Amino acid sequence: MRFQKTRVIGAGVAGNILEWYDFSIYGFFAVQIGATFFPGEDPISRALATFSVFAVGYLARPLGAIVIGHIGDRRGRPLAMTVSIAGMAIPTFAMGLLPGYDTIGLWAPVLLTVLRLMQGLAVGGESAIANVFMIEHAPTGRRALSGAICGAGYAVGIQLASMAALACASLMTPAALQEWGWRIPFWLSLAIAACGFQIRRTLKDLPPPADRHPSPLAEVLRHHLVLVAQIAGLSLFAAVGFQAAFIYVAEWLQRVGGVSPADTFKVTSLSMLAVTPVSLFFGWLADRVGRRGPLLASALLGAGGAVPFFMLMQGGQGAIYLGQAGFVLALAIQFGVQGALMVETTPEPIRCTALAIGNNIAWSILGGTTPLVATWLVYRTTDELSPAYLIAGAAAITFVSLLLTRDNFKNELRKG
Repeated sequence: MRFQKTRVIGAGVAGNILEWYDFSIYGFFAVQIGATFFPGEDPISRALATFSVFAVGYLARPLGAIVIGHIGDRRGRPLAMTVSIAGMAIPTFAMGLLPGYDTIGLWAPVLLTVLRLMQGLAVGGESAIANVFMIEHAPTGRRALSGAICGAGYAVGIQLASMAALACASLMTPAALQEWGWRIPFWLSLAIAACGFQIRRTLKDLPPPADRHPSPLAEVLRHHLVLVAQIAGLSLFAAVGFQAAFIYVAEWLQRVGGVSPADTFKVTSLSMLAVTPVSLFFGWLADRVGRRGPLLASALLGAGGAVPFFMLMQGGQGAIYLGQAGFVLALAIQFGVQGALMVETTPEPIRCTALAIGNNIAWSILGGTTPLVATWLVYRTTDELSPAYLIAGAAAITFVSLLLTRDNFKNELRKG
């Protein structure tokens, strides 16, 4: 029994680690990637081009969510997770090998975009299905904590990416980092993928799902579009806040604050290190007091605190850490609690499909374009606080969605 629980935890967390490691290193090295693949001297133009390709990967995820979600609802959660992790590793590794614009010209940004599309398709259903799997197999009274453990994979993946970025930036000259050093973290993703793939292969002995609706997607489109919109609203603050406060902020601090790459990655590393214990604590708490209370407080903090937190990060090093601490608290609650609320809100036969689509509306279409939109807004408005307005608006929408969502944490949960 203990071995079975360990397999469930390892299988659920492994893919999330790889997913967020892969996507984070692209954001952390946006400056270096822009200079490698996009010509021109204007840093704003390069940043816009780099984050446009970043957004393309996210925009591909809804299609992947439909495919991976269908596999999860029809063929079982373990198979869906195995397919997903196998499809994430190759494009990331290939990005680290891809020649730059100076070597192959326009083919460089074109191939970079293709690899991001492939990566986005593979991870489309990863987070939602891993979360469903772990919460469905959670011990009694531990569903939110199990979801928080799964969500901790996000922070671990980002932490590993940030530590890899910090090591490269600290041990190399800026010229070496630009020339080839930024590629090393992309190559290291293969090690994470190999571990995760092996763990998920051991789940093949779990029973497949019982007979169910022949087309989960058709069922969702006919009868559950309101639920999908509700899930997207619940996810929006976490999606936009994460991208703006933890990923885009690396580029923002270097360009707006003049912070060195090494110091920037120290900030993101410490932030991600703090997210994990905070999210686990609130997952544990939510199993005792319910889901909505902590989530409502978190959304309120995000709506009211986003602008002050970004204003703090325009100050010195200590003020930057203080501003990040505010985002860590607000977003870690979301990461630790919202997964359980959404799984408990969604009917079991279409759970993977509905959650994958709803989450990807928030994380892919809106969250994935956040760095691009934030860069554009800062450029067009000359207001360096523009990213904070995006976070505050997303938090307000999540707050309203929470008010419209019933808390089912005391009810039994059917397994897929």
